[in-house]
Amino acid sequence: MLQVKSTEKPDERRDFPMGHIEICNLTGLSFGVATFEPGWRWSESVRPIVGTDSCQVHHHGFVVKGRLRIRMDDGAEAEAGPGEVFVCSPGHDAWVVGDEEVIAYDFAGGAAEYARA
Repeated sequence: MLQVKSTEKPDERRDFPMGHIEICNLTGLSFGVATFEPGWRWSESVRPIVGTDSCQVHHHGFVVKGRLRIRMDDGAEAEAGPGEVFVCSPGHDAWVVGDEEVIAYDFAGGAAEYARA
């Protein structure tokens, strides 16, 4: 099997306040390109859509642009910026740090469920 898709022509786009995610679905992988504007915060922009107290999606991410702060439900926190990869289990909040938009790639397959009502 061989599949190739362009992020310039995603299979789906989900918009939410102050951001969106574009998704390319391949066999065994839902690849997401997330864009978060300055001021975006998961608990304010996505929580009303999904109805959970914190994000319940598992992420394997790579930050292309901007800085993203993540706080786990247990209080652990970390920040990821350009060129950094991260793994984030379900049970977290996240927000944009500073005045630059965040562009992040999600490889974990969590894109299939992200910001879905």
